[in-house]
Amino acid sequence: MDKPAEETGAIARSAGAVGIAVMCSRVLGLLREQAFAILFGAGFAFDAFVVAFRIPNLLRDLFGEGALSAAFVAVFSDYQVNRGEQETWRLASNVLTVCGVLLSILTLVGIFSAEPLVRLLVEADFEAIPGKVELAALLTAIMFPFLICISLAAVVMGMLNSRGRFFIPALASSFFNLGSLVGGVGLALLLPRFGQPAIVGMAIGTLIGGLLQLAGQLPTLGRTGFRFKPVFDLGDPGLRRIGRLMLPAVIGLAPLQINVLINTYFASSLPEGALSWLNYAFRLFWLPVGLFGVTLSIAAMPVISRHAARRDLPRLRETYVSSLTLAFVLTIPASIGLILLAEPIIRLIFQYGRFDAATTARTAEVLVCYAIGLFAYASVKIMVPVFYALDRTRYPVAGSFLTMLLNLALISVLIGSLRHQALALSISLAMIGNFLFLSAMLYRTMGGYSLAYLGRGLLKSGAAALLMGLWLFGLREGLAAWLPETLWARIIGLLLCLLSSGLIYGLALQALKLHELNQLVERLRGRFSRSAG
Repeated sequence: MDKPAEETGAIARSAGAVGIAVMCSRVLGLLREQAFAILFGAGFAFDAFVVAFRIPNLLRDLFGEGALSAAFVAVFSDYQVNRGEQETWRLASNVLTVCGVLLSILTLVGIFSAEPLVRLLVEADFEAIPGKVELAALLTAIMFPFLICISLAAVVMGMLNSRGRFFIPALASSFFNLGSLVGGVGLALLLPRFGQPAIVGMAIGTLIGGLLQLAGQLPTLGRTGFRFKPVFDLGDPGLRRIGRLMLPAVIGLAPLQINVLINTYFASSLPEGALSWLNYAFRLFWLPVGLFGVTLSIAAMPVISRHAARRDLPRLRETYVSSLTLAFVLTIPASIGLILLAEPIIRLIFQYGRFDAATTARTAEVLVCYAIGLFAYASVKIMVPVFYALDRTRYPVAGSFLTMLLNLALISVLIGSLRHQALALSISLAMIGNFLFLSAMLYRTMGGYSLAYLGRGLLKSGAAALLMGLWLFGLREGLAAWLPETLWARIIGLLLCLLSSGLIYGLALQALKLHELNQLVERLRGRFSRSAG
């Protein structure tokens, strides 16, 4: 397959910059989760927080960072290619104004309907615990304005990505994690002195973090030449086009968000702490999804949108196949690592304060089940924007409904025997089904793409990952028998496992001459040489 080296390198370079920013964000996110684990463990308060955060976060995923972001980038990129600067910036101002007004109305409705919303999400066993629904409703009302900040931040991120600015938008979630960590922990320690639950401080911290995620991107946006001018024009053709793209996208994303509600409902019927186990495990699982799937999606989306706007299908195919190959290369070893090291990772990161050994074991069981679907999560993050760029949104819609139905069917079959593990395993298997469906539909939509090239990349990464997994399993067992049970021994053992297995995987791919890896290495060498010179 003859691939344009310049373009592949540009995506790899952008993905590298985004990856550094995302890594920073994920580290701060883990520190935030550590704070939750130490202060609250798994139980009453954190279960209530998980349910409360589900509601504004679900709407954010559905309307903000999901449908709105994808639709806006597609139209904004088209305006940059085919319209003038003035029309492009006017569209951006109109989108920010209209979204701000509509989201403010939705937020007010959510605040005043907090308790009924919570009761819709949970099963009778959750409601039977005195004060738990009331606490979750209070936290929901506090965190609902987070929806406004984070959705506007997603629009700003789309604008910056389309202008070739990737680092600061990717770093913006670090501002969120930093604000929610520092502000949340500080308030959690302070508020009990005034008769308020400590978990309320973490809810206010979440709101502070959302404000910082939006504000942290504005200086960079100003340097692109954008000047906000309030425009409220519901008849604007660009806004209407975004709305038309959003509608099927919202319908398409709705089943995935319904999956979240389904899992929350079933988890609320399990023993107290199940919601917390699932949340802690998902946060760890989302680290590689964010690093690899989201990073590659952000880096590739503007390139894909430009090719779609120019109707350049050959370049679009090449960009897509290269991005998907990179996703396989990065997520397959990450899955194996999470499966083999789930318990040591959770023990090292979370097992302090109120987070005990039993909670570690239950959370690790869930993480293993999530890890099975890692490659599918990351791949779908890359595939869906291609459908948006081609204006073929009905396929992600159908895939989302398929995922929802598979998830519900699998939970019904598995929950009796696997309990909390069933909720993670079901969504992983359902996402794999969605990946297979979208792959087939995208192949048909684009008139085919190089399955041979993709297959070679998959075989090479699979062979290297198998070698890595065998080494990691043996090393893990050896270290468990040899190292003492101390904090420093845990850190040293985990670092040895991660670094040595990563080295083996990288050397194996280098020996197998994987094109994308070799090109990324050459880009990094060139950058280092220029810096050294």
